[in-house]
Amino acid sequence: MRLAALDDDVSQLDLIQRSVRAIGYECQLFERGQALLRELRRDSFDLLIVDWQLPDIAGPDVVRWVREHHEHAMPILFLTNRSEERDVVEGLGCGADDYMLKPIRVHELMARVKALIRRSYPQAEGSALCFGGYTIDLAARTVHYEGRPIELKHREFELARCLFSNTGRLLSRAYLGETVWGRAVEVPSRSLDTHISSLRAKLELRPARGFRLVAVYGQGYRLEAVDPSVAEEAS
Repeated sequence: MRLAALDDDVSQLDLIQRSVRAIGYECQLFERGQALLRELRRDSFDLLIVDWQLPDIAGPDVVRWVREHHEHAMPILFLTNRSEERDVVEGLGCGADDYMLKPIRVHELMARVKALIRRSYPQAEGSALCFGGYTIDLAARTVHYEGRPIELKHREFELARCLFSNTGRLLSRAYLGETVWGRAVEVPSRSLDTHISSLRAKLELRPARGFRLVAVYGQGYRLEAVDPSVAEEAS
């Protein structure tokens, strides 16, 4: 999972990042709301942690922009000093999923983040994921199509899990690199493209099987679910 935290207090950002990493997630930091919005125009995150009071744009306005412009309904957690009922109502009403008061209590933050991810990505909790004819066994780290095993290398399996778990969502190269290769690792473009090409061939990702893997120039990749019957009629 790849998170983003927005707060103009560097010490708070450091605390958030250390807390998030302690439960196994990567966290990219932003001190200005506009910087986060610029990043969201070209990249994707699994969860946002947003401070209310910022020097350039209010936290609720950031949340409203995300809900209006971002197709992926990522969970959002507000962190704020505001404790009055009307503030809680406004924070949740503008589109946030949860609300936590400062000062940050580390274990509470960890618990709230894990709870939001558990609710928003229930497939991450299961041992087997099913997508059409494909079955991804997380425990055995195997992929089957209609019961037939498909041999995948380590990175190919991780790519398959990431792409299928985010069907319909554009995943940037940075997102795939951090999610599949590890924390903040620079993955050569050729290496990612080679793994994608190999995965597409091994899984035979084509409309007749209900999925197609699309490259979006300059951005990343998106796995799309398609109707096999429509694909057959078109051919």
